[in-house]
Order: sequence, then structure tokens, then C-alpha cells
Amino acid sequence: MIGISSKTIYGIAALNELSTIQGDEVLKIKDIAANANIPQNFLEQILLELKKKGILISVKGAYGGYRLAKDLKDITLKDVIVILESDVFSDICKTDNPALKLFWGDLKQNVSSAFDIPLSKLKSYQLQANETLNYSI
Repeated sequence: MIGISSKTIYGIAALNELSTIQGDEVLKIKDIAANANIPQNFLEQILLELKKKGILISVKGAYGGYRLAKDLKDITLKDVIVILESDVFSDICKTDNPALKLFWGDLKQNVSSAFDIPLSKLKSYQLQANETLNYSI
């Protein structure tokens, strides 16, 4: 039912990098890849999928790159998972047993709702990480 691959992990890392830019600025793929430690060829595929689904905007040309199409508060982890993972929230019950159908249906709903966290929460995790780093120095 649910598995989070490197594709989604890299996608979240790229979105986190893109959240650091202001206004109409853009980041080049090579900069996102370097900053987030993502293989550039793999990142290109991920960014294209996110662009197709309206999460990102691309700007062409020498000064082109990518930026967020939406604010992070309007993008959930579930949105990214649904875009980058195939059949992640699909029906996993392969039986006609009504009790099992109800069981797997409830599980699917509970797992699905657990991933409805807005990516704007990344900012609070960044603040926590910064506090930990400052404290340990």
C-alpha cells in the first residue's frame, strides 16, 4: 500500500530547497541537486513530474530554473507521494471478504490521512535542527 521511495524523498528535498528562494527567483537544477545532494539526472525527472502536476513552475533560458507554483502550506506530503509514487494509495484488498474489505479500507484511510501534513511544517523542523546545532556547539 504505502512505500516511500528515494524519488519522493528527493522530491521533498528539492521542494525544501525551492522554498528558500524569494518571489520570482528561480533555482537551476544543478544548484538544487548540489544543495540537496540529489543526482542531477534523477532530479530532472522528478522536477518535470512535479511541474506537470502544478507544484512547480519552470522558467526557460540562460537565467531559467524552477520555483514553487504554490506556497508550501498548500502542498502536502500526500500530494507529492501521489504524484511521484505509483498506486501508493490504491486498493490493496484482493478478496471478497466484507470484513477484510472494511479492515483494509480503514487502514488505507488512516494511512492516507497521516500524510496530509503541509510541507510548510518543514520550516519548523528546520528551526528545531538549527536550535540543536546551536546548542551542541
